[in-house]
Amino acid sequence: MATPTGPVPNRAEPLPAAVAHIVVMGVSGAGKSTVARAIAERTGALFLDADDLHPPANRRKLGAGEPLTDLDRGPWLDAVRDRMREREREGARTGPDPGVVVACSALRRAYRDVLRDVDRPVFFVELGADPELLAARLAARRGHFASHRILESQLATLESLGPDEDGITCPIALPVEEIADRALAALGKDRRR
Repeated sequence: MATPTGPVPNRAEPLPAAVAHIVVMGVSGAGKSTVARAIAERTGALFLDADDLHPPANRRKLGAGEPLTDLDRGPWLDAVRDRMREREREGARTGPDPGVVVACSALRRAYRDVLRDVDRPVFFVELGADPELLAARLAARRGHFASHRILESQLATLESLGPDEDGITCPIALPVEEIADRALAALGKDRRR
């Protein structure tokens, strides 16, 4: 979806910045957590790493290089969505808040549909898949529970954002700050602190 000149917006008008949750999505090694943290810091939003919500059985499978099934992912995606809903309820009690920035693979549209089942709009930042760069990043990564062997299955599972889904796609070769710039510009939400 990305062109050499920049991301391809998947919507005609930006979402209302004050209410949108942001999900940074992509395969393992794309930089989801790093980009999501950068966006959360710039907006004052809560950062949520969906990997932290994987149950032990999922962590064992991923660590062994076994791809997750839809049955494995279902309860995990529900837990991510439920955290987003919790934040909405907290915001309703305490006043406006900048929402949640989530790092989550969200590889298929059906998975993204689960995450969209919240009261606020959800804006997706898809980190484009560059297999060579991803393999190099995964080979250098230390301390993550998921094995580098899941990359091939994730690339096969990935369904890029559709033209009717709110979001943009950015190349993963870009610096983190540039990806954050593009995402926030597409949302009209750049509120650097």
